[in-house]
Amino acid sequence: MRRTMILFLVATPWLVSCGRDNSSDSILAEPQSRQGRGATIRLESAAFKEGGTIPKVHTCDGRGTSPPLEWSRVPEAARSLSLIVEDPDAPGGTFTHWVLFDLPPDLKGLSEGIPREGEVKLTPGGATARQGKNDFGKLGYGGPCPPGSTHRYIFLLYALDDGPHLKPGATREELLRGLKGHILAEGRLMGRYTR
Repeated sequence: MRRTMILFLVATPWLVSCGRDNSSDSILAEPQSRQGRGATIRLESAAFKEGGTIPKVHTCDGRGTSPPLEWSRVPEAARSLSLIVEDPDAPGGTFTHWVLFDLPPDLKGLSEGIPREGEVKLTPGGATARQGKNDFGKLGYGGPCPPGSTHRYIFLLYALDDGPHLKPGATREELLRGLKGHILAEGRLMGRYTR
């Protein structure tokens, strides 16, 4: 009986984790918002509409430059913003295309073609942010490059009350751990690309 109980306790975490979606949507499905559940940032791009096709210039078939982004409705209490871009349709599970964090909360968007550097200057006035490593193993934005099919690319913007206190080169998983418990609001934009 005791041996059975020990086996059950050891196996339970493994059983619970099996079949779980590894996307940021599922990991952070219930934002811990101090302004009430469901606070939403409006996230858009001049390059493509929600559900539309991401232009070739922003993919591996073009120059692979990051698309321009604009946002609004960031809570006044926000102390920083973080951005993740991921492909939930990748054959091996969610594939990370961009990890960007420590963006100033008063920033209203990003211009096209953010340099692929650990610490990046975002505006002439000196607003800076830090970039993590994507699943191509490189810093900054890595454009869509699906293997012969249509994939969705999810842009997720988070307003935080603190943190995430990470160094350049941090992974998506490290950023997600830093976001937990600090999300005030979220924004989401989805684009598609076909090869």
